[in-house]
Amino acid sequence: MPLYEYICNACQHRYEIMQPLSAKPEETVCPQCHTANSRRLMSTFASKIVGTHKPGFAEMKAYDMYHERMSKFAKLPPPMGVRAAPSPSNMQPPSSSDNS
Repeated sequence: MPLYEYICNACQHRYEIMQPLSAKPEETVCPQCHTANSRRLMSTFASKIVGTHKPGFAEMKAYDMYHERMSKFAKLPPPMGVRAAPSPSNMQPPSSSDNS
């Protein structure tokens, strides 16, 4: 449950209370004057990033994996059935002695 910061409109008392997300701010009771006349304040919060769960980590990891795979594919021999590059020796029609 999140911790919310409130100010009472009746007595101007500032307080924090842990409430579910579904709680309505206008129904929150002030702990000092016990009136249901409070308004929720915008406040800062603290967060802690633990481990490798950082913003953009998944994208960086995906690019690293992509580059790693592409470098492995570059080391593979060419696939079967690839035509040889034209050269003077393979551009000549076969001689009749080769057909026997």
